[in-house]
Amino acid sequence: MRARVEHVLGGRVAEAVTQTGGFSPATAARLLLDTGRRAFVKAVGPGVNDRATALYRAEARVAAALPPSVPAPRMLTSFEQDGWVVLLFEDIDGRTPAMPWRRDELDRVLAAVGDLAASLTPAPIDVPPIAEIFGPMFHGWRQLLGEDHDGLDPWIVRNLDALAELEPGWEGAAAGDTLVHADLRADNVLLTDERVYVVDWPYACLGAPWFDRLAMLPSVAMQGGPRPAELLTDPDPALTCVIAALAGFFVRQSRQPPPPGIPTVRAFQAAQGEVAVDWLRQRTGWS
Repeated sequence: MRARVEHVLGGRVAEAVTQTGGFSPATAARLLLDTGRRAFVKAVGPGVNDRATALYRAEARVAAALPPSVPAPRMLTSFEQDGWVVLLFEDIDGRTPAMPWRRDELDRVLAAVGDLAASLTPAPIDVPPIAEIFGPMFHGWRQLLGEDHDGLDPWIVRNLDALAELEPGWEGAAAGDTLVHADLRADNVLLTDERVYVVDWPYACLGAPWFDRLAMLPSVAMQGGPRPAELLTDPDPALTCVIAALAGFFVRQSRQPPPPGIPTVRAFQAAQGEVAVDWLRQRTGWS
């Protein structure tokens, strides 16, 4: 695999610097070649996490199809070998946003998210509708109805039936013809002096133009930024349905065993779930 990467890049790897962060049980490294060329490689091996392998294949399809106008790293190639899925990108000389969030960087990212939605409506590539991608996941409250409630927030327990009734409305509310990233967080953003780049597109789908902004706000708050209600003030009940589905996903998933190779993701989901539930409590006004 290394020889194949070197062949594509036209030189030998002189340095490989592993990149930390994110939630993937895979190799991710910035490469420097003996020619001076740089590139970014990510690769997941067999037998680690089957879902990660499927996501890398999905990302390869999307990344290869994204038009040059999209602020995303350009894919150089992808291939599979001996059960490994390998993706090779141009290297972006940028950094993830500072944590906790700085307001100037957050405003810059949110403005870029808005510009991205406008430029990707209608979607320039063929991707599945959002209900096809998240339909199997966004039924957390309905699943919790038949599960142990030990440790759940008392507000959730009191309102679980109502939450389960509210949740299914997310599909119609989030439908649209915008190409949405659908997994925006700080670790999927790179900042340079000139541009905001969005990386890791395996969940790309057709959805409402506001979905990316809404879905990233729980992570913004739990990483030191403003609460979601400060950044999204639209009282539309349709948005409340999507917040309900998102909150149910985070809460239930955080109660599951960690997936293979990703031991930290459940705590991250739990923290986002706490923010999302508080946001939902405010929007519904339920006691």
